Amino acid sequence: MLIEPFSLVLLLLQQMCVYLVIAYLLSRTPLFLPVMHVTVRWPHKLACFLIFSMFCIMGTYFGLQVDDSIANTRAIGAVLGGILGGPSVGVAVGLTGGLHRYSLGGLSALACAISTVAEGLIGGLMHRWMVRRGRIDSLFDPWHVGLVTLFAEIVQMLIILAVARPFDAALHLVQVVAAPMIVANTVGAALFMRILMDRRALIDKQSSAFSAKALTIAAKADGMLRGGFNQENSTRVARVIYEETGVGAVAITDRDKLLAFIGVGDDHHRPGTPITSPLTHRAIAENQVIYADGNEVAYQCSIHPQCRLGSSLVIPLVGEEDRVIGTIKLYEPKTKLFSTINRTLGEGIARLLSNQILAGRYEQQKALLAQSEIKLLHAQVNPHFLFNALNTLSAVIRNDPERARQLVQNLSTFFRKNLKRPSGDATLADEIEHVNAYLQIELARFVGRLTVDIDVPDALRHARLPAFSLQPLVENAIKHGTSQLLGAGHVRIAAARDGNALLLSVEDNAGLYEEKPAGDGLGMTIVDRRVKNRHGDGYGVELACEPDVSTRVTLRLPLEGAMLRDTAA
Repeated sequence: MLIEPFSLVLLLLQQMCVYLVIAYLLSRTPLFLPVMHVTVRWPHKLACFLIFSMFCIMGTYFGLQVDDSIANTRAIGAVLGGILGGPSVGVAVGLTGGLHRYSLGGLSALACAISTVAEGLIGGLMHRWMVRRGRIDSLFDPWHVGLVTLFAEIVQMLIILAVARPFDAALHLVQVVAAPMIVANTVGAALFMRILMDRRALIDKQSSAFSAKALTIAAKADGMLRGGFNQENSTRVARVIYEETGVGAVAITDRDKLLAFIGVGDDHHRPGTPITSPLTHRAIAENQVIYADGNEVAYQCSIHPQCRLGSSLVIPLVGEEDRVIGTIKLYEPKTKLFSTINRTLGEGIARLLSNQILAGRYEQQKALLAQSEIKLLHAQVNPHFLFNALNTLSAVIRNDPERARQLVQNLSTFFRKNLKRPSGDATLADEIEHVNAYLQIELARFVGRLTVDIDVPDALRHARLPAFSLQPLVENAIKHGTSQLLGAGHVRIAAARDGNALLLSVEDNAGLYEEKPAGDGLGMTIVDRRVKNRHGDGYGVELACEPDVSTRVTLRLPLEGAMLRDTAA
């Protein structure tokens, strides 16, 4: 069939438009993700080969019959395969497309097979040249792609003249198809790359928007649920999410009731009311994200039939052992569709909130544990200490009523401070005062057999440490040390600075420390664990014993910034 070159250009451009429409539709699918960037890994190279081999063959099928040859857009697939996948992919795409063309026969069958491989190689060499010079972005420039394809098509025409026979027929064919194919393939390759660029820009834009929203929400909501998974904190978080995502409404529930609701429908979705939505019950029961778009999956407000909400995304909040502790729900009104970014963002927010709730519960459990440990220390010291104190008072009161009165005052001070001890931190001065009240009772009990030295520099008296840390160590020194001696016992309490650390030492002259079974020596063990849990394994209790000579227990604690400056001065 003889077609005028100008008419052939128009017909090829029409065919190319169909070709590009298919390319555009496929670019909206995950199939095209591997070719959005320069391909270097073999799985991506394979995907690149398959995609552009398909387009290479498609270019032949969309071609127009000219005598016994085909005017086509096959070069688009071969050149782009080489540009995005490198020489190996370009040659493989060209070989696939070339063999397919050769199988169709005709005057230019062999020449077209050779030229298609050459076009893939040209694209691949362009890929290698740009990559080695660090100009990868230029590979995605439609102008550069168009120029490479223009050169590749000129090479194809020269190969047809060199290989196809008879030469007169080959010359006539080139005269007819050269201009149309050069124009169609050059423009088509540039437009194909423009489609890929637009798709990549859209993905980058969505990723940037997602990242910006996620970071903003994370920053604003940080710590809000650490204080407890309750109505007040949930409402604060829901408001942040509502303002940042722009969805129709945001709700947060626990397993039984609605904790917060912000947005469209807040007139009838009341916090504190029981969950009535079947979708929410299903999400909790199955630990599964439920999306009801109002079309494929029906959505109807379970509270009010005239509710303006038309779609819902329900995402479980997961706690310990993957147990659902509640849900976060995003809604859109009937006049608006869910955006993909908000669906993805919703799942990310759910993970963020789940981690916050877990962290909050962990901190609460740590606080409760610390309080329990302090109460355990109190329970350990009070019974036997009170018994010994009363026996001492009984002995002193007959011979020295004034001394007995002072001891009653000391005992009162000791127990009053016990009752008022904070569950968090105390100053070293507070700890020394508490210990001193205890020691006055013990000094009266072991009168003439116990002496105590306290060496604490004034500069360190404002240092902070976990409350009720020093008294158990002093009690151990007396109870398991000096009280066992036949001679005089001596206890020394000292504080010193070691770099950025505070060292508190309690030393006795008995040297009777022995490893105790689990559960014995509980006071010292709890002090050590409390300090390590709070400050790390580099801190805590260290023990050194020289049998029958001395036992020294040292408590290492970090000094705070203010204390570091004060002691340095």
